[in-house]
Formats: sequence, C-alpha cells, structure tokens
Amino acid sequence: MVRLQDDFYEAINGEWAKTAVIPDDKPVTGGFMDLNDGIEKLMLETTDAWLAGQGVPEDGILENFVAFHRMVADYDKREADGVKPALPWIEAIAELDSFEDFVQKIAQFEKEGKPNDLPFSVAPDFMDAQTNVLWAEAPSIILPDTTYYEADNEKGPELLALWRQTQETVLGHFPFTKEQIKDILDKVIALDAQLASYVLSREEGSEYAKLYHPYSWDKFVALAPDLPLTAIFEDILGQVPDKVIVPEERFWTEFASLYYSPNNWEALKAGLLLAAANSFTSYLTDDLRVEAGAYGRALSGTPQAMDKRKAAYYLASADFSQALGLWYADEKFSPEAKADVEAKVATMIDVYKERLAKRDWLQEETRQQAITKLNAITAHIGYPEKLPETYAKKIVDPNKSLVENAIAFDQIAIAHSWSKWNQPVDRSEWHMPAHMVNAYYDPQQNQIVFPAAILQAPFYDLQQSSSANYGGIGAVIAHEISHAFDTNGASFDENGSLKDWWTKEDYEAFQERTDQVVAQFDGLDSYGAKVNGKLTVSENVADLGGLACALEAAQREADYSAKAYFESFATIWRMKARPEYMQMLASVDVHAPGKLRTNVQVPNFDAFIDAFEVSEGDGMWRKPEDRIIIW
Repeated sequence: MVRLQDDFYEAINGEWAKTAVIPDDKPVTGGFMDLNDGIEKLMLETTDAWLAGQGVPEDGILENFVAFHRMVADYDKREADGVKPALPWIEAIAELDSFEDFVQKIAQFEKEGKPNDLPFSVAPDFMDAQTNVLWAEAPSIILPDTTYYEADNEKGPELLALWRQTQETVLGHFPFTKEQIKDILDKVIALDAQLASYVLSREEGSEYAKLYHPYSWDKFVALAPDLPLTAIFEDILGQVPDKVIVPEERFWTEFASLYYSPNNWEALKAGLLLAAANSFTSYLTDDLRVEAGAYGRALSGTPQAMDKRKAAYYLASADFSQALGLWYADEKFSPEAKADVEAKVATMIDVYKERLAKRDWLQEETRQQAITKLNAITAHIGYPEKLPETYAKKIVDPNKSLVENAIAFDQIAIAHSWSKWNQPVDRSEWHMPAHMVNAYYDPQQNQIVFPAAILQAPFYDLQQSSSANYGGIGAVIAHEISHAFDTNGASFDENGSLKDWWTKEDYEAFQERTDQVVAQFDGLDSYGAKVNGKLTVSENVADLGGLACALEAAQREADYSAKAYFESFATIWRMKARPEYMQMLASVDVHAPGKLRTNVQVPNFDAFIDAFEVSEGDGMWRKPEDRIIIW
C-alpha cells in the first residue's frame, strides 16, 4: 500500500483509480470529468424528453434549440442528403481561378462563413482593456504544436501520417479524383511544414505580455503587399482600422508576403478546398462524422467516437450553450450555494490582502498597487445575468436544410464578432456556459468566473467540512484570484490594461520566485513525456497562490483540519487518462498533470509536512529552504 508520506496523490486516489473506467469515447476520467459526465447524462436525458415534446420550456430560445436539435438528430435525412449540402462551398472555392480572384472575394467569404484564410479577430486592446481592437493572428498548423515538427520528435511524422490518412478518407466522400486528393494533400502538407517555422509555439504563446505588437495600419498592410487588406476591412468593418495588434509578429514580418502571394496560390487553394470539405463533416452522414474525427481520436488515444445521440446533442447545443447553461443553473444551483460561494470569494480576497501585507520582499508601493487590483476584481458566480444578443436571432427556418440553418447561425456569430470592433468591451459577457465544469480568470477584465457546474461535490458541498470545501472550491477560487498575480496577470493593472505597476526590484524578486516554480516542474515525467516548466508556470504559480490563500482561510474556521484540506485538494485533481492524451497535453497544455499539481505543490507547505508527519527520506519530503511560497 502506498504511504501518504511517499506519494500523496497515489495514496489518496490509488484505490479510486483501480476501479475507475475511462469511457470509450473519452480520453480521461476523474474529478472534473466525473462531474461533466453526470451533467452530460442529465442534459441528454432532458433534451431527449424535449425532442419527444415532453416538458419543453416556454422559452423562445430553447424552443429554437429543440427545433435545431431535431434537425441534427434526423440521421435518416442526413443519410439521404449525403454530402450534397457541402458541395456549394467546395464549388465556390473550385471556381476561383487566380489569387487575384480569391482576394477580391475574401471579405464576402468571411461574412458568409466560407473558408478564406483570414486569421484576424476582434479582442480588447492590451493597453486599453475597455476597447475592442483588431488582432492579426496566423493560419493554423496541422499538428498540435511547433515542437512536433522538430527533427527529433518521433511523434510528428506518425501523427502527420494519421492526419493524411483521415483526410484521404474524408475527401474520398466528395467528388475528387484520387489524383486530386493526392495533389491537395501534398500541397497542404508542404505549406504547413513551411508555416510551422514561423508561427508561435504553445510556450511562446503562453507569455501574454510578449504578444503585444501594435502596428499602424499603413505599416501593417505593407507586410503583405499582395493582400488588399484595406479594401477587405473597409468591406467587413465599414472603415479602415487605424491600427492592428500583431501577436504572431514572426509570421507577418517574415512569411506573410510569401504566404499571401500569387506564387503561393495553388497551395492556398488546396487548403481552402480541404477546409470547405471539412466544414460540415459533423452535419452530414454519420459515417463521415466518425471518419473525420479519426485523427483527433488518435491524438488523444480515444478508441471510439461518440454515439449518434451524444454527437447530435453536442453539435446542436454549441449554438445555444449559454441558454442551456441558464436552464441548468435554474434547475440545479441554489440561492444558498450562490450566497455561500460569494462569501467565500470575499473572504479569500480579504485573506489575500492580509497575505500581501506580510510579503516582506514587496515594497509598499507595489503592495498598494496589488491591493488596488484585488479590490477591483469582479466575481461572477453561477450564471450570467443575460444571454448574448445573438441568441434571440437564432431562429430555425423549417424550410431550410440543417446545413443552411447552421450557416445562418454561423453568419450571425460572425457579424456579431466584427460588430464589436472599436466598441466598448462588454464586461458582462461570459466565456463559458453555466453547465461547464470549469472556472477562469480574465486578465483583461480583472474578473473571476465560476459556473454553477463546478460548485458541487467534490469541489463544494454545504454538507462537507469547511476545510474540505476550502481544499476543493476554495483552492479553485483562490487559484483564479492568484491568476491576477501570476506570470501573465502580473503584467496587467486593475482595469485589465497592460501596465508595469511593479517597482523594478520587486518584479525581479517575483521573477526569482517564479523561476523556482519553473524548476520544480520542468522535466518531470508524465506518461513518458516531459513537463515544460515554462509552458505551465502561470498555472503552477496560480495553484501555489491558491493553496496558500485557501489554507489560511480554512485555518480561521473552528473545524479546521489540515488533513481534510490537503486530502480534498488531492481528490479534485484525481484523474485516469490515456497515455496518448497526456503526452499531447505535455506539449500543448498550460496546466501541469493532476498528479503533479498535487505532489509538487503540497510539500511547499509546512502545514502539509506537519499534518502528515513527512520526514527526511520520505517521497513527499522537501527541505525547508526549497519550499516556495510566493503569495
């Protein structure tokens, strides 16, 4: 039997793992995922009843969801239609006879939702978080990260071969000859290999402050002289932007002029044809839906595709997720739980202020700026107060096909996204629905969000001890608060704008401590892959701060138990996963694996060492001088 003192995570979760079963259509099971599976079961049973006309809420938006869900779940109609609904988009791309013809139609294609290779978005300005501006990204690469393209990465060629095999199968459903399919994939793969040298790696993209490269419009458009960006955005936005933020600077300064060029037209067209063929695979025949997902399942080691019932629910719900979340919260989230969690957030913020006062490595000037930021944090608990305005516009037209309705919904979302440009940021908008088991901190809004779905056992239960609740949801809440002061959040002020609010000496002291966190995780094994300490540092710093803050809050309660606190923390991170999935996450995920989030973090705390009588020579021992506390 594993001793707590040698492997805390295994001692707490080992017996559970012996009997835990990963669903065949999923790559992982565990704390978060178990809750998600329960919610999935509830939503499937509920929406099945709605499909049968039983208990449909008297709500226009949910009534349209049910109508759309019925279309998605009509597999007989989908089989009869075959791939015909997707052919107009393929034909629209095939008819483009030159690069010049293509660029003249980019704006039209963008508004219609057709593939157009225009990697732009609208998001808050880092220097003025109150206003939305234009951002220039880069085209996507095929493999999960640029590291897969490195010569010593054995998985890269293997995954690329699997991707090609999947795409050969997908394209085989459409009116392409074998020669055309080979030509399309040859060109796409060749261009992808070039592109991978210029786009950001996941590690590079994880450092937010380094992504801010503002360009005046004139200087930016000169980077891709063959792409008529001024005319394109006059059409899309109604006027020419004065600036654009360029996080993918290397792509735009070194490769965009070659990528968006008449000389690259054949490769671009191949990519557009491939994108058009893949645009509706989830909406066409079920065989195509399953075959198109083969590469994704191979990436995660998932042996089986979702069944038709689940696939139909998830596809239909994607356009109505916030509305379904409100329904869930109304059914399952009590006012008592909302009030209790709001009180916990307030408590944790107060604890944070007191802990800041004790950080002797901070000067008073920096400390006061940090407290100002804490005071400005807004917390959204349970569910949003309103739905996005797009939801009321999603009205199913029974005279149109499934694909036509899906395109109409997509066009509503696209128009809404572009309408945000040069407008104030809507700080009431949520980035996830209330029935999602997750939480987040938004550094540009200085906002923490906790959907109703995560506010239940094992994270939170009014029947659990206060220490168990603080070790669960308390640590999660404090984790999100800590993101305000992680390696990314530390660069943004109380209004969410990029600002250097630290003294030089204090920031250097902060970096010394975060470098220690990098070192604690870097190179550790996870299912045969190596953890990247730099990629995961922001989440690891947030875990460390969250544990420290929630622990102090728990210690103030009459029923405080260090054992209950740390055992609860280990329990919420339990997981059983497929090796392929964990190996992929090691390359792309900013979070460390659940076992390491437990075992690497808890020995930093004297309270853990003392409560479980960990001593030198034990697996969980860490010398006092090596224990890190930042916040």
